[in-house]
Amino acid sequence: MAPMPSFDPESAWGADLGFSLLLNGASTLFHSDSVLSETVTALRAEGYQVVDLDASTWSTQAAMHDALASALSFPDYYGRNLDALNDCLSNVAEGAYGLNPDLLGLVVVVRGFDAFVAVEEQAAHVLLDIVERQSRLAALFGNRMLWLVQSKDPDLRLPQVGGRDVVWNAREFRNRGATA
Repeated sequence: MAPMPSFDPESAWGADLGFSLLLNGASTLFHSDSVLSETVTALRAEGYQVVDLDASTWSTQAAMHDALASALSFPDYYGRNLDALNDCLSNVAEGAYGLNPDLLGLVVVVRGFDAFVAVEEQAAHVLLDIVERQSRLAALFGNRMLWLVQSKDPDLRLPQVGGRDVVWNAREFRNRGATA
């Protein structure tokens, strides 16, 4: 597997969607289904691998672990706890599994995240904190890992992860939820 080079400074600013999304951290919030769908379509067209998850069905941490393990091809020995999740996502960041080396990077779409926050607030926060850390690790290995986090609640506020705010995408930043 050949690592993905850093973004090209000549084309990254404004022209590279992956760059724009990663600029403020690994996770970007979305409210509008159409804005999220357009973003996913554009990232696929740029050559990203997209994994789509529905967090509104995660009524427990166990459900979250099962969904992530299946979607990202975690090994059978995955311990299904937050420490094990951190370990497995570090392996994804390194490209051991869950990441197609022939594509530009990994995009994990997590729909209905606000529903998971409502039932497992601490686990939801730790998940995004782990994602932030492991996305940085991925970059060190020449890999790209982005998470698009959709909320049906346009006023969802999340604590900082990795010393960063989890921010709304540029199209919905000023008027969250107003885009159809």
